[in-house]
Amino acid sequence: MSPLIDSVNPWLVAVVLNTVLLGLAWISPKKLLTPAGLFHAWFLAILIWVTLGWQGYAVVMFYFLVGSGVTRIGMAQKEAEGIAEKRSGARGPENVWGSALTGALCALGVGIINSGFFVASPQSLVPNPQSLLLLAYVASFSTKLADTTASEVGKAYGKSTFLITTLQPVPRGTEGAVSLEGTLAGIVASVAIAFIGWGVGLIDLLGVAWCVLAAFIATNLESVIGATFQSKYSWLTNEVVNIFNTLIGAIASVLLTLTWINFIK
Repeated sequence: MSPLIDSVNPWLVAVVLNTVLLGLAWISPKKLLTPAGLFHAWFLAILIWVTLGWQGYAVVMFYFLVGSGVTRIGMAQKEAEGIAEKRSGARGPENVWGSALTGALCALGVGIINSGFFVASPQSLVPNPQSLLLLAYVASFSTKLADTTASEVGKAYGKSTFLITTLQPVPRGTEGAVSLEGTLAGIVASVAIAFIGWGVGLIDLLGVAWCVLAAFIATNLESVIGATFQSKYSWLTNEVVNIFNTLIGAIASVLLTLTWINFIK
């Protein structure tokens, strides 16, 4: 980034940048967000910029643009079959926070630590919490993009769709259903966004591996939740399941890292 931008108050940069982008999104003929969704995305983007800078911003923007793009794959066919996302894929506040709440909390944690409110003790079990929170941040979006891509590609192109708990064939779009096409697409998506996180310096190459593995674990566990519990509890909406999904991915990446550190000691 330009030294001039780096020297400007990050709050000012974040507000101006995201207000301009919000204005462009508002007048765009293709609505990726509802009006309320725009405001919530604006608030989220400011939080990410202020706490993680342009590096964290790049990750969340990559997720949003690619996730919105894959949602529209085969939209006409999915709408005809009644399995498309509501509002033709335009995201509301519930979608924004269902996808990004975990990442936002990780970013907020980094911001609090960097502000000096919390200092890790050298004897702490987590001597470098910033790096773990950054890993969890990238892993949460790696997980969500994998989930979104697997679901949307599976609904559009899945030739054989199986319920993850029984492996019995089910119609495309069934909660808890998986397909080979969707699973492979989800892995590719998780690799792509993890490399974005590595490219901007949030994680190292080993972190890329942990993000991809965590995303695979979390996405499959999310399918299990969808197949077993989602239809039984009215409060377990897709958005709530998405929060669990990203949280599992974030926690899994941290546990994988800590396990590896203890293994090589």
